[in-house]
Amino acid sequence: MSAIAFSTGPNLGDARAALEKLRTSLGPLAMVIVAHALLFYFIYAGLLTRLVDVAVPQAVMVSFVAPETPKAPPPPKSAPVVKLAPPVLPSVPVPVLQVAVQANVISVTQAPPPVEKAAPILAAPVAPPAPAAPAPVASPKTITSGVTFIQEPQPVYPQMSKRMGEQGKVILRILVNEKGAPDQVTVQTSSGFSRLDEAGRQAAMRALFKPHVEDGRAVPVYVLIPLNFQLS
Repeated sequence: MSAIAFSTGPNLGDARAALEKLRTSLGPLAMVIVAHALLFYFIYAGLLTRLVDVAVPQAVMVSFVAPETPKAPPPPKSAPVVKLAPPVLPSVPVPVLQVAVQANVISVTQAPPPVEKAAPILAAPVAPPAPAAPAPVASPKTITSGVTFIQEPQPVYPQMSKRMGEQGKVILRILVNEKGAPDQVTVQTSSGFSRLDEAGRQAAMRALFKPHVEDGRAVPVYVLIPLNFQLS
């Protein structure tokens, strides 16, 4: 009696290995076939045409236009001619000639020309008399004696003049008005120091005099007053 034996040994393993090798070798080929199938499908669907339209830039149409011919400027307008009216000539009277025929004797007389009336002569305006010139005012006279003080000048010795040792005599020329007040004080003779001269002038402006009387009325006069600045 014969017996059939089944073996699961090395023969079955070789078949599996061969199947795995076949799958490995057919895998890339299957991918290439699928890619070609998709490419043909895209071409059929028109997608490739759209891609080409997007990738290729559109053509730009350029048209050349001829430059316009410059127009000639219009001719200048002619200015209207202004016609001036002829000047009006003054009318001149023509003398009338009178001809008288008497016995073959011809005498010609000329009418006298018209006499123009002379314009009336107007009298020249009489200028008003010039105002009388004012009488010259006599300048006040200068007196050196008979001067009476109501309030004598009291000069203040300048402190700087004391420190500098300045001393001297100043003669002042004072214009005394009708009321006895000094109107003007000037330096007739300087002391040699401007501070002493100004101190004397200020003192004279504060003084008061008795009015000078002539012919029963007070008159302004000039008086000369000496002031002596002396350090003790």
